Amino acid sequence: MRTTRALAVSATALATLGLTAPMAAARDGFSTSPSNIVATPSVIARGGQLTVTVDGCPRGGTMTSPAFPRTPLEPIKDHHDRGHDAMSRGSETARGVATINQTAAPGTYDITVNCVGTGTLTKPQAFTVIGGVRGGLGGSSSNGATPTDMAIGGGLLGLALVGGGVFWMRRRSENKV
Repeated sequence: MRTTRALAVSATALATLGLTAPMAAARDGFSTSPSNIVATPSVIARGGQLTVTVDGCPRGGTMTSPAFPRTPLEPIKDHHDRGHDAMSRGSETARGVATINQTAAPGTYDITVNCVGTGTLTKPQAFTVIGGVRGGLGGSSSNGATPTDMAIGGGLLGLALVGGGVFWMRRRSENKV
């Protein structure tokens, strides 16, 4: 009976240790695969800069998409880990900044990350590229003031001078009374 009870206690202890060891390893070490790819902003114009963060990528890696060239992911340093020296491990998160190609077609794009030692992950429809739209009067663009701008500005300036003169003349006549 005592042997059975001792075996049961030992089995329970080993099972508890077996269940807590992976949690301790995950807390003290690194996770086993990349997860949670976040791209900001989620809507971006051609030529814009896209910031991508990835959890489970402690040693960095690369990210790729048809909308931008292969870009490095750098580990984010963990400033909360104060008990270690400057060579302490960082967090499990990596970040990279990619510039969207000027030739990228408008649409939704996937991002694939390849983390050193932890694997590869793809996030479908991670961000949207919008076309470069020129707004304004008929989509035209110009540098400097146009003749229309000059006419409007001159008219407003003349109106301000007339209004100021009328105000000054009224104030002057009120002081004589």
